[in-house]
Amino acid sequence: MTCAWNVILLDIEGTTSSVSFVYDVMFPYVLRELDAYLDSAWNEPGLAPVLDQIAQDAGSEDFATWTADCTDESERRAKVATEIRRLMDGDVKATGLKALQGMIWKNGFERGEMIAQVYADVPEALQAWTSAGLRVYIYSSGSIGAQKLFFGHSEAGNLLQYFSGHFDTTTGPKQVAKSYDTIAAEVGEAAEKVLFISDVVAELDAAQEIGMDTRLSIRPGNKPVKDGHSHEAITSFAQVSLG
Repeated sequence: MTCAWNVILLDIEGTTSSVSFVYDVMFPYVLRELDAYLDSAWNEPGLAPVLDQIAQDAGSEDFATWTADCTDESERRAKVATEIRRLMDGDVKATGLKALQGMIWKNGFERGEMIAQVYADVPEALQAWTSAGLRVYIYSSGSIGAQKLFFGHSEAGNLLQYFSGHFDTTTGPKQVAKSYDTIAAEVGEAAEKVLFISDVVAELDAAQEIGMDTRLSIRPGNKPVKDGHSHEAITSFAQVSLG
């Protein structure tokens, strides 16, 4: 039996895991812990580049320039918190925001305050795909660090063993074809040997544009999908045939 693909590339929200877990559990956790986290981690070296990225996402050169109008550290922290809440209210997929979210989620997962939800068919499919010799990658708007925390602390246990790598928006926007070109090059495969599964038609369109095979994930709670797309729909990873 010969498989059509060498690589399977997966989205997370609405594909491996419910959208509701992200919006009803993970995002509220960030909003609840944001101020306390900024207070406690403010002088940690790892936060500085994230603050610079948040400032750059806001159109400034760096964090110092962006907060030049602030009179003290308290005002600087408050400006960051206000910007994070604004971005989250608008569901903006900003790189700096995703990095900071990942740092806050790290505390939650490691303290056992959050356990990631995955659909029941996901662990079995991951095992079957990797046993068949396929390499599996994640491509999500969530930071790579957050992805690893998520799958490392899932209700099905640590699933990181099944992934060959992770991609986030530092590779490029998920609805832009060039991002998928970059991923194909980085995993060392021709585009047609990669299957991308997502619940977002515009993402699938971008992957299909460069020659990737695609599947549209239809899961409970996902947004309704309009007719007129060209992607085969699946409701379970068990429907991904390797033969």
